[in-house]
Amino acid sequence: MLTPPRTVVRRDGGLYALERALQRRGFRHVAGADEAGRGACAGPLVAAAVVLPEGRRGEIDGLADSKLLTPASRERVHDEVVARALAYAVVVIPAVEVDARGLHVCNLAAMRRALASLTTRPEYVLTDGFGVDGLDVPGLAVWKGDRVAACVAAASVLAKVTRDRIMVELDASFPGYGFAEHKGYITPEHSAALRAQGPCAEHRFSYVNVAAVSGRDGRPPRSRRPVLGGAHDPAGAGAYQPMARSAAAGSTVGVALDEQPRPPVPVGEDVVMEGGER
Repeated sequence: MLTPPRTVVRRDGGLYALERALQRRGFRHVAGADEAGRGACAGPLVAAAVVLPEGRRGEIDGLADSKLLTPASRERVHDEVVARALAYAVVVIPAVEVDARGLHVCNLAAMRRALASLTTRPEYVLTDGFGVDGLDVPGLAVWKGDRVAACVAAASVLAKVTRDRIMVELDASFPGYGFAEHKGYITPEHSAALRAQGPCAEHRFSYVNVAAVSGRDGRPPRSRRPVLGGAHDPAGAGAYQPMARSAAAGSTVGVALDEQPRPPVPVGEDVVMEGGER
């Protein structure tokens, strides 16, 4: 039996080229997954998954990697993704779980749960940077996927905007750290506030810089935060708990955190898929 030729999608083919190539090969519903907050030392880790419509209905003006957009542009693109996506889901992992389970384990669990929560079942999954085990559909880990695939870029925007909104809320509860400005990332201002005030309940005590000023050798306090009611809505403001929301059903889902880490599997400069033409 002859092996079908491969399809090569070049990085200069545009943000929609990879999804279009997959759809031409019969994978109509392509989901992208990404996260926000891996590098922050305070606040939650947020993952999102998005399935965009095929063709022009799935093209969103100004869509790009969330890190390349201004805050105002991210908000606009976020709202358009929510309005036009076939399905989307957002999962929020609080800092206490990141400390307890580890960053990479939580990252994989959050992306897996976001993908599982999509009301439109994906036929192919694209993830940013490293693969996600436990999916019952084929997938591809794409290096800098949020700059290569539209669905991954859309997921990055939902994750980033959701997390930024949470950090603005936390700034009111924990003043003096500047969460509304730096969103929990390590900046000179944040480091100075940590030294002056010590960490708060929303810091990640497993991070070296937080542990260094906590005096607890990386061990978080027994009581980390007040219990908040309700669930955080990625399309607006609200209390924050681990959850996911899908575009169609609007249901919430818990987060499984008993996963094992997997090393990153980056893809080279040209993304190659089986089953197409060279």
